[in-house]
Amino acid sequence: MEKSSREKIDVTLASMQPISLQQMKAVKLMNRTDQKYVTNVSGLLGLLSLVGEDYFVQEVDGLRICAYRTVYWDDMARHGFFHTHICGQLPRMKVRARTYVDSDLSFLEIKRKNNHGKTKKKRTQVESISAVSEKAEGENFLTEKTGLTFQDIRPTVGNHFNRITLVNKAMTERLTIDFDIEFDNVETGITADAGNIVVIELKRDGRVYSPVLSKLRTLRIKPSGFSKYCIGTAMTNDALPHGRLKPRLRKINKLKIEN
Repeated sequence: MEKSSREKIDVTLASMQPISLQQMKAVKLMNRTDQKYVTNVSGLLGLLSLVGEDYFVQEVDGLRICAYRTVYWDDMARHGFFHTHICGQLPRMKVRARTYVDSDLSFLEIKRKNNHGKTKKKRTQVESISAVSEKAEGENFLTEKTGLTFQDIRPTVGNHFNRITLVNKAMTERLTIDFDIEFDNVETGITADAGNIVVIELKRDGRVYSPVLSKLRTLRIKPSGFSKYCIGTAMTNDALPHGRLKPRLRKINKLKIEN
């Protein structure tokens, strides 16, 4: 992201009321409905200028933009999680380890989407992503939740990104905003980045009122799927078929070059 854009984001976030991690416990939304939107940095700046009165911004140790590192696991022979996801199959599952870089906290996570489109996440704290990949830390949790072991799945693709988390003042939803997204593939060694792409995800229980929806419509930011696992895999592993992702990849490339 250009320095001037980052400065504008910092100024806008500084004007918003903060919310702490302790206060965030009221809006965990571990059993939720998700809707994603894809825009670019220009769209993000427009959105932040409209939502300041309706949302708190999460602050952790004085930081309102936090860094994340994630690695996804899949069976390397078939890449079953990847294929079920790009085919839109339900129910489906992801296995990942995530580090909250600034606080140095790591978790092994299982995300499931059921036949009704609801997402449920379970996680357990681990020492690090490396401890999961090299020492199979968290395997008992993995087996309990999925029936799998780390003999069945391997690390495939990872990412780094920065995240802003907003919470509506009714405390019924979270809005995560991810940018500066970079991918690295464990299998191929190829890296890629998403340029100025911004991924917004609205997370809420059911269909409760969301103040951001009218703002997104005003900015003509439309719902659009964006799985970091699938997009990152498609951008870094040409050996896997990803024809179903081509419309989304074209949209990403178009947004990259827009101001």
